[in-house]
Amino acid sequence: MKEISTKEVLEKLNNGEKLNMIDVREADEVAHGMVPGAKHIPLGDIPNRLDEIDKDHQYVMICRSGGRSGNACNFLSEQGYDVMNMTGGMLDWEGEVEK
Repeated sequence: MKEISTKEVLEKLNNGEKLNMIDVREADEVAHGMVPGAKHIPLGDIPNRLDEIDKDHQYVMICRSGGRSGNACNFLSEQGYDVMNMTGGMLDWEGEVEK
């Protein structure tokens, strides 16, 4: 599984890079804030919402600590998607959040 650190994600965003990010946490968790620009698709909804994920793009998967996003990465890579797990998740995130 490909991984990217929270610091690398923040660096890319600060450099103006456009990242496709999916936050797989539950609604009550994302209410506390998400990485700006991330799309919210709860982990359990991913199999039913594959039409919202483009196989031509790479995605950074985000959760609280990196576990659920790792599960999402495993599932999506088996379906042929290009995904990276943001290790450490929102617990390690030091950038801005949007609510």
